[in-house]
Amino acid sequence: MSRVLVVEDDPQLARALVINLQARAYGVDAAPDGATALRLAAARRPDVVILDLGLPDMDGIDVIKALRGWTRVPILVLSARQGSDEKVAALDVGADDYVTKPFDMNELLARLRAAVRRTEGTPLVPEATRVETADFSIDLFARTVVRGGQDIRLTPTEWHLLEILVTNPGRLITQKRLLQEVWGVSQSGKTNYLRVYMAQLRRKLETDPSHPRHLITEPGMGYRFER
Repeated sequence: MSRVLVVEDDPQLARALVINLQARAYGVDAAPDGATALRLAAARRPDVVILDLGLPDMDGIDVIKALRGWTRVPILVLSARQGSDEKVAALDVGADDYVTKPFDMNELLARLRAAVRRTEGTPLVPEATRVETADFSIDLFARTVVRGGQDIRLTPTEWHLLEILVTNPGRLITQKRLLQEVWGVSQSGKTNYLRVYMAQLRRKLETDPSHPRHLITEPGMGYRFER
């Protein structure tokens, strides 16, 4: 049974989340503020955290930072803050997904299930380097990509981008993080670089580059890799 920590200061919403999660056989702990959330996270070791950003004692961004100091537990932000800046800020400090209020409970539960599946998967390590999709395969150790039986030549920059995405399957990687890791901190605003190189990767790897199955854009935020 997967355990979920719900961090929400609205009693009615917190109760609705707890009831819906328990009805689907999740173990649930609930915290009305950041301090309680951090204490419960340390004591109960949840498999997923659902986190509101607007807490009475501290900002949810600070809760994410504190959790990321010691755990990689998936954090699903549930917030009324709808601006792209707020979403990017949460994702940059370590959140894995972002759902805005008001929200559809079925969508939230689907995202929660996806987060649980990712934690159940085996992390990619040098000894487990093959990534298989329906359209292409990647050998991270040999640094090769094969599509339709043919080797695909990637530039060093294309390879670096692809490597970051495929080693974080299903997780949204922000534009800022990709730019900093591939081009350096001084280029963190050059989003046009990303658009150009992601388009090149899609042309080389996707069956239909205009409707990608694997290299997915989250408009205004970043990219994710789906098998």
